[in-house]
Amino acid sequence: MCNDKKNAAVVIPAYNEENCIGNTIRALKNISAINEILVVDDGSSDNTAGVAVQEGARLLKLDKNYGKGYAVLQGIKAVSCPIILLLDADLGESAREAEKLIQPILECKADVTIARFPGNLAKSGFGLVKGLSRLGVRMLTGKDFKAVLSGQRGFRRDIIEPGFFMYKGFGIEFGMTVDLINRGVRICEVDVQMSHDATGMNLPGIVHRARQFRDIMMVLLGKACGKVVTKGEYGHN
Repeated sequence: MCNDKKNAAVVIPAYNEENCIGNTIRALKNISAINEILVVDDGSSDNTAGVAVQEGARLLKLDKNYGKGYAVLQGIKAVSCPIILLLDADLGESAREAEKLIQPILECKADVTIARFPGNLAKSGFGLVKGLSRLGVRMLTGKDFKAVLSGQRGFRRDIIEPGFFMYKGFGIEFGMTVDLINRGVRICEVDVQMSHDATGMNLPGIVHRARQFRDIMMVLLGKACGKVVTKGEYGHN
């Protein structure tokens, strides 16, 4: 249980992140409002679990790789604080900026906060996918958000619904954002100085972005046609 001053829990879904998760956990331990750091090891084949435990995080180890949405849901079920932060494992020292995601919720200015990274993602090849996500949100909700793809988010626990995390693969953040807006949830984008491993412009990077585009487009088309497209229809991730 959380005490009055430490009222946030962090859930970090992780798959083969042994090289960076230690720095991320250490940075989060310096945030006074965080009561607990839970790493959900999503079937890693490396030493992600060992590093997480060594750095003092609580560990939930899944028996195989289920995908981000399932891992996040299991993590949320396992923590009890009124504020939950969802963060990526590869933030490293920049994870300290997660403190900025907590304050608007504590001050009752927002129900959900979304980290808005410095404006350089398009230079790393994210322009097309980012543009699709913003356009899709405008089409489906009439609202404009810049950080639709950001996985660094803070939530009031009582507004979380399992359906937010049931989208296929890279469609989770897009589908969740649309759902939150349509439910009238107060969303605040927060500028942060975070960084993580950028996808390169090589063949694996191109394949990665193609999968992002595909998954977001499937959710967009499904919602536009009044059909919710979830990973239950296509398998895990």
